[in-house]
Amino acid sequence: MSRNGKTGPAPAGGWLDGDQQRTWLAYIRVQLRLAYEMNRQLLTDSGMSLPDYDVLTALSVADRGRMQVSVLAAQIGWERSRVSHHVRRMSARGLVTCGLSAADRRVTEVTLTAHGWQVLEEAAPGHVDLVRRLFFDGLPEGLAGPLSEALESVYANIISQGSLPPPVDWRPGDG
Repeated sequence: MSRNGKTGPAPAGGWLDGDQQRTWLAYIRVQLRLAYEMNRQLLTDSGMSLPDYDVLTALSVADRGRMQVSVLAAQIGWERSRVSHHVRRMSARGLVTCGLSAADRRVTEVTLTAHGWQVLEEAAPGHVDLVRRLFFDGLPEGLAGPLSEALESVYANIISQGSLPPPVDWRPGDG
């Protein structure tokens, strides 16, 4: 019998116990609400979405601000098709350019433009202020380190067990 009282298959490992369910629901609430608030702040202050910011941030740390679409997808945890569609829209706004790689004409690369750099640099202070105010100001003293360790462990497990390829710069133990 399932948790809602209906007959059906149970998960292979059983249902979540009380602490697991509490943790999972707390994570989901934080993740969804934080994403909403970050997206709202970025749209209001900079006219860009959180997905735009994610792409620009990933490109900003890449060699020459350039990445293959498949590498960018793995870096930010999106499917390749989603990245392709999104960067096409960003290209129309002058934030990035998309084109064939000079090294391998079968590969599409995304490059951060000067305008994209400027928009990212202007958006970053407000974004960081929001993250500090909503996330870190709500985190009890002394828990940043243990929370980082826990999240890095979960991330390593997702990379190991998940279906997307790992980011090119990720190594086991990185978290």
